[in-house]
Amino acid sequence: MKLYILRHGKTEWNRLGKVQGCVDIPLAEEGISLAAKVGETLKEVPFDLCFTSPLTRTRQTAELVLGERAKQIPVIVDPRIQEINFGVLEGSRFKDENGTILSEEMKIFFTDPKNFVRPENGENISDILKRTEEFWKEITTDPDLQDKTILISSHGCAVRALLQNIYHDPENFWHGCVPPNCSINLVEVKDGQAFLIEEDKIYA
Repeated sequence: MKLYILRHGKTEWNRLGKVQGCVDIPLAEEGISLAAKVGETLKEVPFDLCFTSPLTRTRQTAELVLGERAKQIPVIVDPRIQEINFGVLEGSRFKDENGTILSEEMKIFFTDPKNFVRPENGENISDILKRTEEFWKEITTDPDLQDKTILISSHGCAVRALLQNIYHDPENFWHGCVPPNCSINLVEVKDGQAFLIEEDKIYA
């Protein structure tokens, strides 16, 4: 099994430094362009199916990466790989134009995520780890998927949560950074063991 774990392309809220979470923001022109370029580079990859978060930005990114093949390849929407829900923080600006974190809550989220306090109506890191682990175990143990090549279109925090099933290192949740927009983490699963082949690679 090969898993191409993809973070969505850039949105206007990414550019503005706003807390996005579960707000359904579409791709910006820059995000559309990069996703299409990634798709062109991966056009020879024989994807058998695709899982995507329900949010527009991940569905758009998956469709652009799959290109014409999106009409033939099953695309399955799964809410377990949706971005972390920031609750009342969503829509607020957390980063200025220089990249400086303005919000104390978001500073903790990026520097000490295990101590990020669940916002009102939102989730914390343990919540997203739990639901992404459930998704991970389900697909990696499915006997019908063991020889498949799968695209997984998700979000920055959700991608790192999924990869904890390989890292097993919750103290170092981010592994240096949030995955860049349209980056891919390529995972091979063989005989029940998962191996990270490429990390945060942008195929464009």
